[in-house]
Amino acid sequence: MKAALLIAGLGTRLRPLTDSIPKCLLPINGVPLLAIWFDKLLAAGVTEVLINTHWLAGQVVDFIAHSTPEGLKVRVFYEPTLLGSAGTLAANRRFFSEGPFFIIYGDNLSDVDLADLYAAHLEQRPLLTLGTFEAEFPERCGIAEIDEQGVVQGFVEKPEKPLSNHAAAGIYVAEPEIFDYFPEPEASTVIDLGFDVIPKLVGQMRNYSINQVIDIGTPENYRKANGGLF
Repeated sequence: MKAALLIAGLGTRLRPLTDSIPKCLLPINGVPLLAIWFDKLLAAGVTEVLINTHWLAGQVVDFIAHSTPEGLKVRVFYEPTLLGSAGTLAANRRFFSEGPFFIIYGDNLSDVDLADLYAAHLEQRPLLTLGTFEAEFPERCGIAEIDEQGVVQGFVEKPEKPLSNHAAAGIYVAEPEIFDYFPEPEASTVIDLGFDVIPKLVGQMRNYSINQVIDIGTPENYRKANGGLF
């Protein structure tokens, strides 16, 4: 079982904290966020994970070398220029050719049970099982319209007038065939899952509801994540 853990963001909203430490290594109640995700992935049965790096990449590589749990193999993909969430996946397409795989935005903190998410995906095998949560500010998120059968029938990234509060959690399980819906990459183009790929999968995705998700990328949310909720 494989996963993509996307962690290469600059963390600009958390400066000055992220001037000297990458966002993925910020501690949550004393534990680096990346370590929390490593433990979750390993508990779910993941054996190989691809991680993209950019800002302060050397610190991430050092952490991986000394703190990766036994049983988990990590492949590091350095991006001199950020490619976007879908761009990272497209550049590593061969890594994900063998079956369903996780896609996780590693700057989120969540109580999600990854093993249960994976099992839910295997029941129906849609192109993508879209983890969602109920957003307080849906206009800031990718918003899904979900029918009574749990099929995602609409998706808009950061809509001006959201039609629901079911927000994409950045925690998904995808089939390798998802790459058939990726735009052709161009040297000067950043490819984003929310804008460029997920809207094309409407009708071929199923919802998976997640109770709690915190994007730690703002000071307010980082303080909330350290408040003992998880």
